[in-house]
Amino acid sequence: MILGCIADDFTGSSDLANTLAKQGMAVTQYSGIPSNPAARGVEAGVVSLKSRSIPVEDAVAQSLAALAWLKEQGCAQFFFKYCSTFDSTPDGNIGPVADALADALSADRVIVCPAFPGTGRSVYQGHLFVNDVLLSESGMQNHPLTPMTDADLRRWLTPQTRYQVGHVPASAVFAGAEAITKALDTEHASGKKHIVVDAIRDEDLMAIGAAAADLPLVTGGSGVALGLPANFSCQPGTPAWRGQDGPALVISGSCSIATRGQVNFHKDRHNARELSAEDIVNDEFSPQEVLDWALSAGGIPLVYSSADPEVVAAVQERFGRDASAMAIEGFFSDLARLAVASGITRIITAGGETSGAVVEALGLESLAIGPEIDPGIPALRASENLVVALKSGNFGAEDFFEKAAKVLGP
Repeated sequence: MILGCIADDFTGSSDLANTLAKQGMAVTQYSGIPSNPAARGVEAGVVSLKSRSIPVEDAVAQSLAALAWLKEQGCAQFFFKYCSTFDSTPDGNIGPVADALADALSADRVIVCPAFPGTGRSVYQGHLFVNDVLLSESGMQNHPLTPMTDADLRRWLTPQTRYQVGHVPASAVFAGAEAITKALDTEHASGKKHIVVDAIRDEDLMAIGAAAADLPLVTGGSGVALGLPANFSCQPGTPAWRGQDGPALVISGSCSIATRGQVNFHKDRHNARELSAEDIVNDEFSPQEVLDWALSAGGIPLVYSSADPEVVAAVQERFGRDASAMAIEGFFSDLARLAVASGITRIITAGGETSGAVVEALGLESLAIGPEIDPGIPALRASENLVVALKSGNFGAEDFFEKAAKVLGP
């Protein structure tokens, strides 16, 4: 293994694995920190953690443990993957984890770049945009766990880190890898360690990747990983894939604008059952009851708890944020276990927390990377008879659920 990656949620892990696989690396995604060595031939290992919203000390400890395992596999470079919407709060986990990894690797200049132009995320003048609006005006300001209220990545990151935050502007990025390297050196010389790098095009990501060739640690969304495989002489290619026959089930717990649009599109064409967060917390129905409905529905049934932010906030206020989140994730975990035991062979999830809960519930230790369904979302083979798609809440086209079922199928 030559590139070791640590991701703070499961959908982000598959997003990153997809990017690396398309650029020609042999990639395996791991659910949690493996207990055994990587298989021969794995060039990039992506360790999936569920560390985005947990206590800081736990996120740091898990990330360092993942780093230790990746070091044991012989990795030459390391990548810390967080969401392309920089999901965090001013006292969140991105800064502390980046600090800990940088210290462990003696990294003195660390790229910070959540840009992913293929999904509309760009960084310009240090600010993160979703398409043509600032992230803080994109709907992310209403996220129930990590509301993003300031699109200036320098201001957002500064309270989280012990180190100074710098910036490489677009003018340097457009000039190419050598200019980026020079700008990184200049920022380092002025006392900056975490350095936000602008990027608005895939060409920028390739240049940043070339500039990062000798850096022990890179951080960002999956987009900035686009340029890393070339440093290891990898060539773009298409992963081998075998689809899976059998019934499908869609489970959505994301409240993002994109996912709510996908839910509305899908339920107009397929059977769908809404599970209110309040009803889940109050045990108004059982996972087995919901599964029985899905099995009898046929087609591509959708089970969702994807409400407007105001509804989610009301439930959190009544029952407590942690208690309501645990109840919903626990319900979907039980539903996924029962579904696989009942013969479901294709599972599609929406939302990082939901996806993480399902992967952990099913005990999926490693995932083979298949073809891309939509930008940032690959098909994944979990076992001989199970394939999955793990969608970040903000990703995917309106017809994603239909498309995913088709790609996962035979």
